[in-house]
Amino acid sequence: MQIQIVSVGKIKEKYIKQGIAEFEKRLQSYCKLVMDEVNDEHAPEQMSDKEIEQVKNKEGERILNKIKPTQYVIALDIHGEQWSSEKLAKNMEQLSIYGKSQITFVIGGSNGLSEDVLKRANQKLSFSKMTFPHQLMKLILLEQVYRSFRIQKNEPYHR
Repeated sequence: MQIQIVSVGKIKEKYIKQGIAEFEKRLQSYCKLVMDEVNDEHAPEQMSDKEIEQVKNKEGERILNKIKPTQYVIALDIHGEQWSSEKLAKNMEQLSIYGKSQITFVIGGSNGLSEDVLKRANQKLSFSKMTFPHQLMKLILLEQVYRSFRIQKNEPYHR
């Protein structure tokens, strides 16, 4: 199985980079992991709704350029469904059984995802109603993907 994570922006904090590197290493025996970062759009702190949409659209174009037509796309979106770790594991396993062996998770920038990216997504997943920094979200997602593989294989992992 190939897991691709397309995210907006570069990781700056050392502790997040270290956590990501740890889960990249752990995932090597379970899947082929592809990490694609696209540049975030430089924008002022205060923006109108129209300006926010423009930023999301520019980032969205970059994201969509990283996604192949055959990939199954799960967009991380606050309005998406909330799953348990077990449900994520089951859904990933079912996708694999039905020939969807290339799963792409998409993490937007600080303004979220464009409508075009959300329309391209096969599913929308929310980790919480809370807002998380998009850089930290990559680490959380990797941990959950790792946990999913451990659950699928009935391997022990802390609860």
